[in-house]
Amino acid sequence: MELKTQWHRLDPATRRWFMDNPGCVVLPRTIATIVARVADEPVVRDQHGAIQLSAEDVSFIQTRVHSSAAAAGEHKFFDSVQPGQGVDPATEVDSESTESGHLD
Repeated sequence: MELKTQWHRLDPATRRWFMDNPGCVVLPRTIATIVARVADEPVVRDQHGAIQLSAEDVSFIQTRVHSSAAAAGEHKFFDSVQPGQGVDPATEVDSESTESGHLD
């Protein structure tokens, strides 16, 4: 199964999940069930009901995210904390748990 050919058959909530999780290579059982239901061919699932995406599927999703972000004037970083999210190092650093970074 190629996700690209099934994209139009997915409901908007499922497509949004893919857009919100562009680095995911193993679909959780709930999303895998939805994809398997709309696919027009048999889908290979593991013993837990998950589906592993191909490199082409992951690339397709990331391209869609880049396209939608570019249209909105944004840039999305994959597999990282987005700008404006996470800990601000200037205010949230615990001095006892940090290292100097020097090799002794």
